[in-house]
Amino acid sequence: MPMKIDQKIVACETVAEEHQSSGVHVDEDEPEKTSKTAEPHEKAEIVRMHEKLQRPEMLLGSTYKIKTPLSDHALYVTINDIVLNPDTPHEKRRPFEVFINSKNMDHFQWILALTRIMSAVFRKGGDVTFLVEEMHSVFDPKGGYFKKGGKFMPSLVAEIGDAIESHLKMIGMIGEPRLDKEQKKLIEQKKAEYEATQQHSTAKEEGGASDFPAGATLCAKCHTKAVVMMDGCMTCLSCGESKCG
Repeated sequence: MPMKIDQKIVACETVAEEHQSSGVHVDEDEPEKTSKTAEPHEKAEIVRMHEKLQRPEMLLGSTYKIKTPLSDHALYVTINDIVLNPDTPHEKRRPFEVFINSKNMDHFQWILALTRIMSAVFRKGGDVTFLVEEMHSVFDPKGGYFKKGGKFMPSLVAEIGDAIESHLKMIGMIGEPRLDKEQKKLIEQKKAEYEATQQHSTAKEEGGASDFPAGATLCAKCHTKAVVMMDGCMTCLSCGESKCG
């Protein structure tokens, strides 16, 4: 409100900006009082994966070789990762793009389409682990094959999904299933008992030598030829799955 000044002005002072609206007068000669809560703690901005994220000049890459009995030429799956929030506690490595290369041009069109779709899903961000399950559920009408070690692959797409799964486990997006000490002990015990009752066989399994007995059948849980009859119950010597609990 307007005020009439009857006396002569001999000095003047300024008012701080933060107190102008409240009308609080601050003397410049008085030391400024600070509090721990006066300034909010600045938090570092956490960068998350999204489709508008620009591709850096260099990406970290890993290449996986796939050799199947369906083709004379191998496939090479290369997955490039982007590092988010480097040198911070929030540093993460996430897949950014995927490339598949082979001398065999029979599958060129659908492999090119598959890599572009997967790369688009990777750049979208979020939980991309569903791709592994979807690719594992693709079955070849001509039939699948066994990898080295006795693991069954229903199709070439499923094996590409297996390579994607291995990579996601490596960067920490998929947890590695681990058996506890009791389960490992039980599997080793069952394996030793079965080998003691069977004659040693040097026969080669289809797709390569197997780490499990030659008479083992396919496990519906881990897709490995490691299921044997033990104590009247079908037991998997790879993951421990048993119908008897």
